[in-house]
Amino acid sequence: MFESLSKKLTASLDQLFRKGTLNEADIDAALREVRIALLEADVALPVVRSFIADIKEKIIGEKVIAGVSPGNMVIKLVYDALVALLGGASAEINLAATPPAVILMVGLQGSGKTTTTGKLAKRLREKHNKRVLVASLDVYRPAAQQQLASVAETAQVDSLPIVAGEMPQAITKRALDAARKGGFDVLLLDTAGRLHVDAELMDELKNVKQLAQPVETLLVADAMTGQDAVNIATAFHETIGITGIVLTRLDGDARGGAALSMHHVTGQPIKFAGMGEKLDALEPFHPERIASRILDKGDIVSFVEKASVAMQSAEAEASAKRAMKGQFDMNDMLG
Repeated sequence: MFESLSKKLTASLDQLFRKGTLNEADIDAALREVRIALLEADVALPVVRSFIADIKEKIIGEKVIAGVSPGNMVIKLVYDALVALLGGASAEINLAATPPAVILMVGLQGSGKTTTTGKLAKRLREKHNKRVLVASLDVYRPAAQQQLASVAETAQVDSLPIVAGEMPQAITKRALDAARKGGFDVLLLDTAGRLHVDAELMDELKNVKQLAQPVETLLVADAMTGQDAVNIATAFHETIGITGIVLTRLDGDARGGAALSMHHVTGQPIKFAGMGEKLDALEPFHPERIASRILDKGDIVSFVEKASVAMQSAEAEASAKRAMKGQFDMNDMLG
């Protein structure tokens, strides 16, 4: 994932890296290449426009740091913008609820929801020491409920017994009752995959959410979705209100545009990344690491950060000396 984007971004920024000084034409040319690289990676056009505008604004207003070349400064600003685009800091799973904490898994059919439900259940059992119950609300896809039961057995967590002919809301009520009576810490509800344009099924999802009152509603999305990622994320968030995103197949060779678009359009964090088929192949999503992998300039980012800290330290020391001499003014207060 991201290999193609990484190569193109690196090539566009290397033009700046080789220059001792930069003018506006140099920056515009480099940002034009960055824009093309992002669009070719299937990042949504509105997201790309916002990203480029944000970087350009920061470049214009950025302080010059002693010992840091303009090219390196731009690379650091692009890195910071990528981190922000991906969500900023890592976001933990929210289990802050009177047990059972309900987690609703939603998404399109084929996005990997059922397997991801099993992965998350296993992680909660092993990493958080939680008793987990899973329940399938998918009464439409043949053998979907049996699939979750099989996945749950492999993950060594309990699954709600299947009752033939039972509809999603009835299953939800029974799952909530079983989780409470059974003393489970977490209840994972694996909903049926649905198209975001299917109003009837989306209404069903709203009803299930109202009944379950989940502490987390996680949108499971295939990282290979491409440009439609924005429409999917927007529709699910506007219809039911998601609290986080799980990207599956992030270990694949897709362009990665979904990862760079979904947080931006929903404002919700990417919480996990599926990195393979095995049940332990679910990892917390770290925006800083992903941005570093995309940009492949970790040494430069680290150097600029250290230089910036050193400059801030020197400025603070100079301000302190001025204060001691009675020369502290409004500029010092404003930093």
